Amino acid sequence: MTDEARRKADLEWLYGGTTPAPTPAAPAPVPAPAAPARAKLRGEAPAPRVRPHPQAALTSAPAADPGRRRTRLGRAFRRHPVRWVVLVAVLLLAAWAAWLVAVPVTVWNKVVTVNTAIPDTGARHAPGTLLLLVGSDSRSTLTQAERDKLGGPDDAGRTDTMMLLYSPKSGQPALISLPRDSYVPIPGHSKNKLNAAYAFGGPPLLRQTVEQVTGLAVDGYLEVDMGGFANLVDAVGGVEVCLDKAVQDTDSQLDLPAGCQHLGGDQALAYARMRKADPLGDLGRIQRQRELIGKIAHKVVTPSTFLNPFRYASIVTSAGETLRRGSDTGTGEAMTAALAIAKIGTGKGLSLTVPVSNPNATTSAGSSVLWDEARAKQMFDDIAAGNTAALAAFVK
Repeated sequence: MTDEARRKADLEWLYGGTTPAPTPAAPAPVPAPAAPARAKLRGEAPAPRVRPHPQAALTSAPAADPGRRRTRLGRAFRRHPVRWVVLVAVLLLAAWAAWLVAVPVTVWNKVVTVNTAIPDTGARHAPGTLLLLVGSDSRSTLTQAERDKLGGPDDAGRTDTMMLLYSPKSGQPALISLPRDSYVPIPGHSKNKLNAAYAFGGPPLLRQTVEQVTGLAVDGYLEVDMGGFANLVDAVGGVEVCLDKAVQDTDSQLDLPAGCQHLGGDQALAYARMRKADPLGDLGRIQRQRELIGKIAHKVVTPSTFLNPFRYASIVTSAGETLRRGSDTGTGEAMTAALAIAKIGTGKGLSLTVPVSNPNATTSAGSSVLWDEARAKQMFDDIAAGNTAALAAFVK
């Protein structure tokens, strides 16, 4: 209604007594749709929702009370004590496992490396791993007092011990002694005793000689210093041996009564080196050497070694200090050797000597050991085939 019409109606009511027509009420305002709804109606994308930045909440939050945090941890521990015990046990187990790995890796990286590269000999590769273990009688790292204590000559260019350690892909590992006085052809030097190869050309010539006389390719080389061997025996707490009769040997300074007795490092080394007082000569010596290796391995694999971190570190460090490794001998070969020796030491492997036809033959090199060529070939053929079960026939 216009203003003029409203005024006219009011005058008519005032003078004519008529009731003015009511003024129609203004329609109720319709609320505007929310922004997303309006955007949807117009076909527009809704504006993105803005969240407050997390840092704003952090900066605006009051500082945490350390005492209150400790109280919460205490309540959590009382509420779930088993979970906390399990967590601590897991952390200790992880630290223990890391220690077991870190110590040998650290020691292995410090082991001296020697050249063992040789030309291809055409030897066969046995399935698994075949290592040449050598015991050197060098005392170059020992003091004069230590040399006098250990006794014996310093044969820096000779080897007292030569063994093949074979770990097949399946079956028992085998430790095979090669007598040092074995009369064999040495490349470039005609026939001579096996340990002369080391004197003539060091580890490479010895490795080449072993590959040619056995027909087996050597996968790795480990050399043990016999002076350090005494320290390793001491690290495991010594070993026990039993003798049928008393032994006295001037060269090795061994003087032991009959019966069972405990040997320290220096006595164990003399026991391993003694030859002239043994009626079997070199063959008797290599039997004692394998005996000591087995006894040391047996003591190393006891739970006390792995549960006592100080004992474990002492043994691993002593073992590393006695070693020199070939230039192509890696961590894998070393771990394989350790596991194989541990099995042999606990009676789960074979310990034997290459078959011999004459232990005291007269040759141009003096008193020498002659192999039984037919049986020796059979032994090496069994290894080439990966069949260590057949090697049991050569164990005496």
